[in-house]
Amino acid sequence: MNMTYREAVRTALREALERDPRVFLMGEDVGKYGGSYAVTLGLLEQFGPDRIRDTPLSELAFVGCGVGAALGGMRPIVEVMTVNFSLLALDQIINNAALLRHMSGGQLSVPLVIRMATGAGRQLAAQHSHSLEGWYAHIPGIRILAPATVQDARGMLWPALQDLNPVLIFEHVLLYNMEGEVDESALATDINRARVQREGKDVTLITYGGMLWKTLAAAQQLAQEGIFAEVIDLRVLRPLDDATIFESVRKCRHAVIIDEGWRSGSLSAEISARIMEQAFYELDAPVSRVCSAEVPIPYPKHLEEAALPQAAQIVATAKAVLGRS
Repeated sequence: MNMTYREAVRTALREALERDPRVFLMGEDVGKYGGSYAVTLGLLEQFGPDRIRDTPLSELAFVGCGVGAALGGMRPIVEVMTVNFSLLALDQIINNAALLRHMSGGQLSVPLVIRMATGAGRQLAAQHSHSLEGWYAHIPGIRILAPATVQDARGMLWPALQDLNPVLIFEHVLLYNMEGEVDESALATDINRARVQREGKDVTLITYGGMLWKTLAAAQQLAQEGIFAEVIDLRVLRPLDDATIFESVRKCRHAVIIDEGWRSGSLSAEISARIMEQAFYELDAPVSRVCSAEVPIPYPKHLEEAALPQAAQIVATAKAVLGRS
């Protein structure tokens, strides 16, 4: 079945609401407006205001309501309009949701799913365009998912709702209009493992989310020059699937990490450190990274594009790692 990423997320939401009466959705403009990215269009009419709840513009308040509902036995899905706005709810996410199961010795659980748009590329300026999922991947007690394909957008929600810990799902804004095939026989995605999206033998390209497609485009360009890159879609940013990463690095002996986050203190830095700690002697060259420029994401299109990783940079970095620049 062919559908857009947006339709895949909407279908996953609809089926979760149909399958489990404890599931409800709340957030800014998710009801009457149909969602800031039209993901929740039509759900209010189908399920009513008790299960599709428009909230005030207070992330701290409605994420806190989600924490309370999860503690009370519900399965809330909270939509935060954009990752930048989630910073207003950090106390609820990090000091409450992520910690309560641990601090209660397992007596309390917070089966809460928080969805949010992330990333740049739509000229929405600095307050709406950053990639902060690497920050959240630093926090024990939560699971971080980054569906990059229509299949994963369709299949990650239901397994996330079964997790007794909070799950944050980051949906890249540039993917909502992307079309792809969904395998109806494999609707539940494994939310523990990375996936090799393209087989290769010369260099491992490690990425996630919106960067997957630029990385695959770079791999195609490299193949035209006789360089066969293996592309790994991390999919799960916490906990990281070290085994899949190391297996590929040991085969290809060169690695480049592509991360839309900033380089300093980034998820790419963590992955690089793990490779150096656990697969150093398998490498024929140091690990390299392609990240966003260390600036707030600009509004003008040409500056926004200059600040973000592009396929040409990935190609150049891979060739440099291989000594073919």
